[in-house]
Amino acid sequence: MRPEILNPLFAEVTALKGVGPGLAKPLERLGLRRVADVAFHLPTGWIDRLPREELDAADVGRTIAITLTAREHRSGNGRGPTRVLAEDTHGNTVSLVYFGGHPGWARKLLPVGEPRRVSGRLDRYGDALQIVHPDYALPVEEADAVGGREAIYPLSEGMTSKRLGALAAQAIERAPALAEWIEPGLLEQRGWPGWREALARVHADPSDAKARERLAYDEVFANQLALMLVRQDSRKRRGRSLAGDGRLRDMLDLPYTPTGAQARTIREIEGDMAQEAPMLRLLQGDVGSGKTLVAAMALLAAVEAGAQGALLAPTEILARQHYETLRRQFAGLPVEVAILTGRDKGRAREATLMGVADGSIQILIGTHAIFQEGVTYRDLGLVVVDEQHRFGVAQRMLLQAKGQRPPHLLVMTATPIPRTLTLANYGEMDVSRLDEMPPGREPIETRVIAEERLDEIVDGLARHLSDGGQAYWVCPLVEESENSDMAAAEARAEALRTRFGDRVGLVHGRMKGPEKDAVMADFAAGRVSVLVATTVIEVGVDVPNARLIVIEHADRFGLAQLHQLRGRVGRGGGRSVCLLVRGGSLSETARARLALMRETNDGFRIAEEDLRLRGAGELLGTRQSGEEKFRLATPEMLNTLLPVATDDARLLVDRDGGLSGGRGQAARVALYLFERDAGVQLLRSG
Repeated sequence: MRPEILNPLFAEVTALKGVGPGLAKPLERLGLRRVADVAFHLPTGWIDRLPREELDAADVGRTIAITLTAREHRSGNGRGPTRVLAEDTHGNTVSLVYFGGHPGWARKLLPVGEPRRVSGRLDRYGDALQIVHPDYALPVEEADAVGGREAIYPLSEGMTSKRLGALAAQAIERAPALAEWIEPGLLEQRGWPGWREALARVHADPSDAKARERLAYDEVFANQLALMLVRQDSRKRRGRSLAGDGRLRDMLDLPYTPTGAQARTIREIEGDMAQEAPMLRLLQGDVGSGKTLVAAMALLAAVEAGAQGALLAPTEILARQHYETLRRQFAGLPVEVAILTGRDKGRAREATLMGVADGSIQILIGTHAIFQEGVTYRDLGLVVVDEQHRFGVAQRMLLQAKGQRPPHLLVMTATPIPRTLTLANYGEMDVSRLDEMPPGREPIETRVIAEERLDEIVDGLARHLSDGGQAYWVCPLVEESENSDMAAAEARAEALRTRFGDRVGLVHGRMKGPEKDAVMADFAAGRVSVLVATTVIEVGVDVPNARLIVIEHADRFGLAQLHQLRGRVGRGGGRSVCLLVRGGSLSETARARLALMRETNDGFRIAEEDLRLRGAGELLGTRQSGEEKFRLATPEMLNTLLPVATDDARLLVDRDGGLSGGRGQAARVALYLFERDAGVQLLRSG
């Protein structure tokens, strides 16, 4: 249960004065549903209002605050602006300009002959000075209430920074004083304020680096502590030792010798599975590095030891692909493999469920359906999760609750993740990396082409298809809207159909799963030659015959995403090509990204560079629904704060009595405050 002391912060946003259904809407668009969301919606910049006694042309372009007296009102006839001619205490004149609105409003705001404190951006209009739409015009005695520095917030339509600042001030008033969870020595060394003081300081002065760093640290610390508690708890649980004797693996007829990285990883997994504490291992391997073979070996080891294995895939089509691959690999072995997805119904489903329950099915592959109520395993010993970044920590833990004793857990991702973010999202896991490619995989040739040469690209595509090849055509990300992504993809598919007819298929994020799968299946079977897609094809399906991918507006994609997309080709041997089509005006970052893509196929190098190149404002290309979000810590802050937070969390768990000591009680509150409490709820100590 969330500690009661936090209830005022987790109330609905309508608990704030002045927030009714009308204002709740623009707040909702910003993701601000509760008081805590408003408190943690930090300003991204500020305006300094320079106090001035006299108007000066040298201040043009700056925001000033000055005492002015209105001398004359000139209202625009009809639609023109209202101009108020005013002068400072030295007799210098300035024009205050208001567009729209009723002229009477300006008269009320700035009565002739009465001094007002006015603030706004000073500009030049011909030879005269002017301020368009002053931010405020207040009686001089009220002006002290307005500070010289004003915070600027990320906004949605219908919101102003001033309004958000006022709501944040209310939210901070509701924030309780909380006991300190940071180790005292660290707090003193860093010179950080208390958390509530830090919150108030950042909203009052967005340039306060110490206060901002303190809040980011709190969030990272709560994250690392949650992962550590999960890990500690799973280590305490008694699983079972699964030591296979190798008889099934020796029967495997492999077409090639495993790489050094595969052999090393298989040994690490065997070592983990032989322990009684359940394995928690993350397997990172670039596209094509051979993760499926490692998973197959782990599943066979579990079967050799008399247990069952399950492989969980994020989509139906990927589950079927794994099923076909393993069935081929295990042909001739005395191992029963079955598949179960949401689409399997009736007798076939019943037969599969019975086989899993009586143990005659030793390996079950499928989507989330394999962990629903009603799916009972006779003896589940190993769970392999593919494309881990779609499942958060809480989901990982629920999977482990499925066996009579917690099964061993191996999670795999083809998204190379920088070491920093591995620690932030998978800190409770041991990590293996497949950093070598199997022999015979040719690097994908990558070229960058300007969009003016689109006709040449389409001609090249025609030649590629006439040779019997297939191709992907990825459409650009359009701002943040799925609708416009879809429109871009539909328009491109139509344009290509005028040349290639029905051989062009289309998939986008708004299609329902079965529809999407049907088009993908047509492409995999060769009935469709060109697949036009938004980024839904990032993870997944092997189409060995697809050896060309065209990515439109490649400059709009993150590096990690470009690398994932490129990995769709080059899966069937032979030469593959990736064409990155760039727009006209490139930022320095986009230029550096495209150059790196041309230069290397190494996903781990790309991931590290991606984190370095990406400004704090850009989201990570690997982020998916299950991953924990950081609201207060930017990628740069993560880099510096993660190691410190990890050490501090370890001190708390190992030296300071975990959650039961004094600092631990405070840290428990922090876990709920930063919504990293999934771990606490599942802990026996919690």
